[in-house]
Amino acid sequence: MTKMEVHHHPHVERKNFKEYFLEFLMIFLAVTMGFFAETIREGITEHQRAKVYAESMIKDIEADTFQLRSYKEYFGYCVNQIDTFMQLLATHEPKQIPSGKLYWYGLFGAAHKNFIPNDATFQEMKSSGSLRYFEKDVATDVAKYDRFCRYLQSNEVMNQGIYTELRKCRSQFFEFEYLDIANNIYQANRTTFQREKIDSFINSNPPLLSNDKILFNQYVELVRSRFIRVTNVAYADSLKQQASRLITELKKEYNLNND
Repeated sequence: MTKMEVHHHPHVERKNFKEYFLEFLMIFLAVTMGFFAETIREGITEHQRAKVYAESMIKDIEADTFQLRSYKEYFGYCVNQIDTFMQLLATHEPKQIPSGKLYWYGLFGAAHKNFIPNDATFQEMKSSGSLRYFEKDVATDVAKYDRFCRYLQSNEVMNQGIYTELRKCRSQFFEFEYLDIANNIYQANRTTFQREKIDSFINSNPPLLSNDKILFNQYVELVRSRFIRVTNVAYADSLKQQASRLITELKKEYNLNND
């Protein structure tokens, strides 16, 4: 008679609820801490990237500020010369005014200067989605600055037509040769101011193609229309102020004052 084998089952100790809960709690804490650690790491990385972008953007805006200073000075000077030109023609017939004065002050009716923003950093951040690295308020002010830049540029585009008409009108009574001489004197005086050269030209008597009052009146009306619509100096000044605020904000946010 065969003996039947008896299988002995190992005794398995069953865990109580408390032990299961502790294991769950340990796993949950480990996952949570890992998530927080990764979030903190990403936050630090993004802040470092934002700081690099901020440094680059500050350089761009500082270059804009230098350009805006020149832009504002140029148009401010031109407006003053045009005011004198219009006052002369308001009180005298063209033939009564020394032609040197007409050439010099009339030159600036077709004043032209473009503002080209240094926006390489902004465009890179915009196209790559990196603007999200900036704090919300900073990103908002960066976008506002960009809008100001585009507003000034769009104003220049809108006035391109009247600028062309001004040059056409001016060519009917001013000879290019003498306009060019006046312009060269102005350009030279931007680096080394010599009032005597300006006075020498103003007191000269270069020939006019015409002293027809109707032609001069047309030119004055075009100039008035352009400089009433063109508020380049005001736009440049507002943009320059926004640039200064943004530089201060970027330096403060990313602790760049002493870098």
